Amino acid sequence: MSQPRIQTPQLVDDELEVDRSLRPRRLEDFVGQPSLKEQLAISIEAAVARGDALDHVLLAGPPGLGKTTLAQIIAAELGAPFVMTAGPALERKADVAAFLTALEPGSVFFVDEIHRLQRALEETFYPAMEDRQLPITVGMGAGARVVTLELPPFTLIGATTRTGLLTAPLRDRFGLQHRLEHYDLTDLATIVRRSARILDVALEPDGADAIASRSRGTPRVANRLLKRVRDYAQVRFGGVVTAQAADTALALLEIDELGLDRLDRELLRCICGKFEGGPVGLSTLAASVGEEQDTIEDVYEPYLLQCGLLKRTPRGRAATRRAFDHLGLKPPPPDADSLF
Repeated sequence: MSQPRIQTPQLVDDELEVDRSLRPRRLEDFVGQPSLKEQLAISIEAAVARGDALDHVLLAGPPGLGKTTLAQIIAAELGAPFVMTAGPALERKADVAAFLTALEPGSVFFVDEIHRLQRALEETFYPAMEDRQLPITVGMGAGARVVTLELPPFTLIGATTRTGLLTAPLRDRFGLQHRLEHYDLTDLATIVRRSARILDVALEPDGADAIASRSRGTPRVANRLLKRVRDYAQVRFGGVVTAQAADTALALLEIDELGLDRLDRELLRCICGKFEGGPVGLSTLAASVGEEQDTIEDVYEPYLLQCGLLKRTPRGRAATRRAFDHLGLKPPPPDADSLF
C-alpha cells in the first residue's frame, strides 16, 4: 500500500512561490480591466510627478479577479514599500496603530476584506486617511489625555467583495474607487497562455480556449485549472495541453461546459428540485447544501447570476428557465405566483 503524501513546509512554500510567479508585476503586464488600468496609470504617474503619496484606493469585486495583485502592482509602480494585512486580523485599535506608526513614508498599506473591519476600528482610520494623524488615548479615567501622532504620507488600499457592507464614512474617504468585473474569454485565454509560458507548459491555442471557457470569468480559476490540466496532460497526453486534453481533464474534475462545478450544480438542483425553482431564502439554501451563507453569496452566486441561471428576488433566490434546461430538468408549470 502506498504511503500518503505528506505536505511538508517546503512543498507548501514551493506551491505558493508558483502562485506568486503567475502574478503580473507591472501594470502593463496586467491583462484585462482596461478602464481601471488607464485610470490607475494616470493617477500613479501624477502622484510620482508630484512626489506625493497616491490617493487612497478602494478595489471591489468578486474573489479571484486580481485585487491583491493590483495592490502589489501599485506599490511596485510607485516604488513604495508594501504592507499587507486583513480586516479580520485587526481586532483592537492597538493593532491598527501598530501598523500605521510603522509605515515608512510613501508606503502602500493594503487591507484585504476591509468590509470585515470592526466598526469601532474604522474611527481610527478616519483621521489617518484624511489628516495623516493618529490620536491615541494615554492613561485611564480622569487622568486620561489624547496624544496625536503625525503619520508619514501613505496610501491605504482596501479590497472588498461586499461594497454594500462598507459604511459611507469609510467608503467616502477613498479618493479612487474601482470595481473589477469578470473577464471575457479573450482576456482569460491570454492569461492562460501567459501562465503556461511561465510554468513551461506545452499549450495549444484551442487548449487555452477550452480552459478559458470554463474559468468562470476569473483569472485565479483559470490558473488553477491550467495546473490541473497540465498534470492530466503530462500523464495521459504526452505533456501537451490540447482541447481534447483540457475537455477530458475538466470533465474528470466535474467542471461542465459553463464552468460550473459540483457545488454550483448542487445549488441549482436544490432550488429546482427541493424548492420547485424557488424563491428560497439564503439561510435555508445554505442549510440545504451544507455551505456557509457568505460563501454562497460571495463565491457562487455572482457567476450563477452572470450566467443567467439564478436570480435574486425580494422573497429569495430563484432558478431561471435556463437553469432547468442546463440541468436537463423540466420547469414547473406556470401559475399565478410563478416567477417564470
